[in-house]
Amino acid sequence: MLLERYGMTETGIIASNPYDPELRKVKSVGYPLDGVAIRVVGKDGRDVTPGEVGEVWIKGNNVFKGYWKQPEKTAESFEGGWFKSRDLGYQDPEDHLRLYLAGRDKELIITGGENVYPKEVENILEDHAAVQNSAVFGLTHEDFGEQVTAAVVLKEGVSLDELELIDFCKTRLAGYKCPKKIFFCSALPRNSMGKLQKHLLQQEYDSVN
Repeated sequence: MLLERYGMTETGIIASNPYDPELRKVKSVGYPLDGVAIRVVGKDGRDVTPGEVGEVWIKGNNVFKGYWKQPEKTAESFEGGWFKSRDLGYQDPEDHLRLYLAGRDKELIITGGENVYPKEVENILEDHAAVQNSAVFGLTHEDFGEQVTAAVVLKEGVSLDELELIDFCKTRLAGYKCPKKIFFCSALPRNSMGKLQKHLLQQEYDSVN
């Protein structure tokens, strides 16, 4: 069984699900490690109400001191001793503030004035029995600013219709959050570290949107 954790180069491991399998929750990254403090902050720099999405800020001896020879980047990455991760997440008020991630702030999709967090949509897509993994991103749309779009890898030996998968999303999500277009592919682009490269998907599919 997987042990889901949360970490980054600048901090090392930040949070982890408990070792006890019965205390783990799928799609959660668990709780801060000893000596690590976490805040979830809105654009106004204030803590959001638990359950609301905001940027994850981190403090602890695990946090790096700054970027090498990049004082401006270092300065903009810290606020009052807190490292601004650029990751979006929320804490469950009914589960001792268990942390869930909602994606990177630069990946936020704004469609028709509404915020869509890609991770939320990806979680729903991957709940479908035929879906192996997915990537949700925004493509330019003349009327809505951005259009929610998904690239999906299906499990081996199965097939699925685009409209069927969109309808599946509509049973779980508000209409504006559902993908308006789904592209099926054999694999999602990743870098040498295994990180998903959504910008390559945006470049590839923007021309056929």
